[in-house]
Amino acid sequence: MSTTKLTRREQRERAQRFIDTLEGTAFPNSQRIYIPGSQEDIRVPMREIQLSPTLIGGSKDNPQYEANEAIPVYDTSGPYGDPHVAINVQQGLAKLRQPWIDARRDCEALSDRSSAYTRERLADDGLNELRFTGLLTPRRAIVGKCVTQLHYARQGIVTPEMEFIAIRENMGRERIRGEVLRQQHPGVGFGARLPENITPEFVRAEVAAGRAIIPANINHPESEPMIIGRNFLVKVNANIGNSAVTSSIEEEVEKLVWATRWGADTVMDLSTGRYIHETASGSCAIVRYRSVRCRSTRLWRRSTGSPKISPGKPSAIRCSSRRNRGWTTSPSMRACCCATCR
Repeated sequence: MSTTKLTRREQRERAQRFIDTLEGTAFPNSQRIYIPGSQEDIRVPMREIQLSPTLIGGSKDNPQYEANEAIPVYDTSGPYGDPHVAINVQQGLAKLRQPWIDARRDCEALSDRSSAYTRERLADDGLNELRFTGLLTPRRAIVGKCVTQLHYARQGIVTPEMEFIAIRENMGRERIRGEVLRQQHPGVGFGARLPENITPEFVRAEVAAGRAIIPANINHPESEPMIIGRNFLVKVNANIGNSAVTSSIEEEVEKLVWATRWGADTVMDLSTGRYIHETASGSCAIVRYRSVRCRSTRLWRRSTGSPKISPGKPSAIRCSSRRNRGWTTSPSMRACCCATCR
């Protein structure tokens, strides 16, 4: 095994080769399935694990086996876990939620970036080589409207996102026929009352009551809806980040793909370094390539003044820039650590 340390150029070239040959891949003995919802465009991905048959008798020369049914499980890998999906690394992922966002008619496209910092960086031609090309026009709520899943929940509206989540949280249990696989330890509820089957209405009620959140930025339409809350499945976060030592979009995208293939529900960017706005932290590449939530810490990007928490505006500028690009900066997720948002 070679222990030769790669140079920064070699690391970036290796990551670029990984991206150029990127395609959907299923785990061994697994296949991607989709469970349909009430609408044609609600198709919830699951990983179905094929089990080996059980030896039940017979002889050495003529063994008898009993087939075991496949087990569906939660799958965070998005298009990267589907061998039948063509991945175009130049355009990013398909915009799963865009039709749902458009159908609500409560947001509009901006004529330009609202963040002065982003406009300043875009005007710098020297950064073109580092910048992701698939930039989207940011959207915002129409005056007098609110575009959060919390708002919809408290208005009594069950959104497609909520139905998607309900199907996902059930993990295809209705497909399991064997009683052995349907057994569940009673455990201790600690006051929680969980239904045997998660419904879209249950998802809505939990969000409206403040016991769960659905991070669903309208500027991240590629995201597959998920929920975080005490009455739902445990979620896993993966930390990634470039640094002053090595920094490129290619390397960050490679980390993102592996994080979600191995089960990350959210990805936290902890990047440092000179060009993090163009590479990991600020770039649309992170969002455009991801079907999971992308989060970041804001205080690290203060551009002026003391690093102490203060009510200054630089952090607010960074937060505006991130939200325009589709990042999750919700204080309820503790993803935004700047003075103005905390």
